[in-house]
Parts: sequence; structure tokens; C-alpha cells
Amino acid sequence: MTESIALHVLMAFVAGLLLGFFYFGSLWLTVQSLVKVKRPALLSIVSFFVRTGITLGGFFIVMSGHWERSLACMFGFLVMRRILTHRYGFDRQALPENKG
Repeated sequence: MTESIALHVLMAFVAGLLLGFFYFGSLWLTVQSLVKVKRPALLSIVSFFVRTGITLGGFFIVMSGHWERSLACMFGFLVMRRILTHRYGFDRQALPENKG
């Protein structure tokens, strides 16, 4: 792997981190806003399409026809999901145990 390819893959990974931060951060803000708006269903639907459209567009731009960049971007996206879920996720130990 040449240095140029490695640099592009690294940049795709960083772009994936940023896209993940945008997507899941926007999702968090949307969920927090649902109790404050008159039409929460409309907010959910519009937010979903805007977040998804921007994220997919970002993936498309980053990929630029190279599957390696796409894979690195997706990996960065999933790493950011894991980071944010760990940081802001709910406490699983506080949940009641399932009996069934």
C-alpha cells in the first residue's frame, strides 16, 4: 500500500468519525427536542431524511469510487457510534431484569 493510498484511507476513517458524530449527535438532539415540539412525528421524519441524506452524501463523496475508502469511512462511523453510545448511552444495569 503506497503512502498516498494509506493517507486517503486514514482521511476516510477520520471523515467517517465526523459523519458518525454528525449523524448520532443530530439524532441525540432530535430525541431531546421531541418533547418540546408540537409535531414530534414530523420532526422525527424530517430529521431522519436530513441526517441520512447528508451522511450518505458524505459517504459518497469520501468513497470517490474506491471501496477501501468506503470501508474505512464505515469503520470510523461505527467507531464513533460506539464512542457516543458508551459516553451517552443508558445504564443497562438500571434496567429491570426480564423474567420470562
